[in-house]
Amino acid sequence: MPTNPTLSAVQATGAAASTGGRASGGAPAQALSYADRKLFRHGRPHRIIAGAVHYFRIHPGQWQDRIDRLVAMGVNTLDTYIAWNFHQPSKGEPADFTGWRDVARFITLAGSAGLDVIVRPGPYICAEWDNGGFPSWAISDPEMVLRSCDPLFTSAVGAWFDELLPVLAPLQAAQGGPVIAVQIENEYGSYGDDAEYLRWNRKALKDRGITELLFTADGGTDYFLDGGSLPDTWATATLGSRGEEAYAVWERRRPGEPFFNVEFWNGWFDHWGENHHTRSAQEATAEVKKILDLDGSICLYMAHGGTNFGLAAGANHDGAIQPTVTSYDSDAPIAEDGKLTEKFYAMRKEFFAAAGRELTPVPAHLTSASAVVPACTFALKPGTTLLDFARAGEPVRSIKPLSFETLGLDRGLVHYTATTMLPVGESDVKIRGLHDRAYVWVDGSYAGVLHDGDGHNGLKVSGAGVKAVLEILVENQGRINYGPLFGQGKGILDGVLINQRYIFHWEQRAINLELPLARLLTVGAASEGPDEGLRGPGYFHGELVIAEPADTHLTLPGFGKGMVWVNGFLLGRYWEVGPQITLYVPGPLLRAGTNTVTVLELEHAGNHAELLEAPSLGAIGVTHVEDLG
Repeated sequence: MPTNPTLSAVQATGAAASTGGRASGGAPAQALSYADRKLFRHGRPHRIIAGAVHYFRIHPGQWQDRIDRLVAMGVNTLDTYIAWNFHQPSKGEPADFTGWRDVARFITLAGSAGLDVIVRPGPYICAEWDNGGFPSWAISDPEMVLRSCDPLFTSAVGAWFDELLPVLAPLQAAQGGPVIAVQIENEYGSYGDDAEYLRWNRKALKDRGITELLFTADGGTDYFLDGGSLPDTWATATLGSRGEEAYAVWERRRPGEPFFNVEFWNGWFDHWGENHHTRSAQEATAEVKKILDLDGSICLYMAHGGTNFGLAAGANHDGAIQPTVTSYDSDAPIAEDGKLTEKFYAMRKEFFAAAGRELTPVPAHLTSASAVVPACTFALKPGTTLLDFARAGEPVRSIKPLSFETLGLDRGLVHYTATTMLPVGESDVKIRGLHDRAYVWVDGSYAGVLHDGDGHNGLKVSGAGVKAVLEILVENQGRINYGPLFGQGKGILDGVLINQRYIFHWEQRAINLELPLARLLTVGAASEGPDEGLRGPGYFHGELVIAEPADTHLTLPGFGKGMVWVNGFLLGRYWEVGPQITLYVPGPLLRAGTNTVTVLELEHAGNHAELLEAPSLGAIGVTHVEDLG
């Protein structure tokens, strides 16, 4: 990207109209400025046409390919969040900005492709990402007031910014990089009204070297602006429809500011147990055109969604937890596997027209069929059983059950064990404060499953008037990323009862499924696995032999719910309730010859896996425009 030139007369006028565009006291001139509802880039009239692409949802071996496809769609800007928990998952360790976490490399690749970059460092990002981007350890203090000016919270965020912003600051346009704007927090008007916190966030960015234009982002109504905007900082909008109505709100509430729909929801994400959401190219593009016709700027959320690899998918909550699926395809113009969709071509046409560009053909190498692994089937053989795996390791003892946070566990499983008297006949095992899903055994016999929506109702078990061993395996299905329950803990947060009587004295074993697979496979491995004909829950192993590495789509017929690794990489969660049927396997994860596939099944198992040449994301449920305002 070019270095920032001297302020022109036009830009100086724009700068005088907004704190964001001012270059005073020797501070570097900003790339963007605005005045009279017009946006300028280095003093020239400008419109942002952007696409959101998240480096943490794309294998780094495919970063360049996805950026090339974004450029081909006709955008001039790439937008990305920064996920704190992706860089610093463990307390007491420095943030990691290497390899897959080398966000500076990702931003530099975008700049080298001719794109400006908008960075959204949060610290809260939502993004259907686990815990809204926060490491659980950073916000586990029950005295901390989240997303507020509480010193406990700002101190934690400040320490993170101390590590992150020195990475981002040199990438700004004023220093010859591609970053032309940085967001303050994220959709804060959907959560709180602490303007002092927003001002703290803004100052924290500036104090650590951010000199480019700062902005807030909130829903497109007065309600969201009331809580999330600042009077002297550019306010942008997040919405999927009714753009003209939001434009009118901005005209009334934010005079002088250009309208920027920084998140236009041209598709939607999926929860397990729902239909696969789609939005027609025609409808989405028509809404985009309305904003472009108003001379507004726009960013497609998502332009390319990618994948919630590992256990990174977040969750919503509506009476019970709504965990997000592994795929983040989001019906985006550039599909999860990189294919260019009908929506890509429809958006491209509008973007080229808005920029006054001739609609040239898409480069041939982006339209030709990508190589895929030929469809095939391969066997999966049982290994260590689930209970043998869960029971291994030294326990932590307590009177009441301990949460994931108390045990120092972010994601994965916790195995709880207690001995209690079961009365003669039927009783109810009740779990108060269950988050999220619990598998229950009595004296080694499987009794059933409870989840956060029904744990208090109980599970029927039979007793003989003697003591019995109760085992409960709790799965964290994804930390809540949006709404008032953001920051909620995991595990058993209150207690376990037999009818109305609490059970005391527990043993807990935290199971961190994000440890290296080779280490996980040693846990409980000394125990004898099931016979070939017995397909209960536990580990399953298979070998996949291919001629050349390429993209593929993995499915596990007959399996119920669990996690899968490919060559030791935790690909993600699967669940027979759908909608997602296949898991995307990027070609860079595979190698010519033998590849290993490992499954940890929590419920019931099949005997083989299949590779498909195309994704199957489930039965379609159309996302209606009126739902995305």
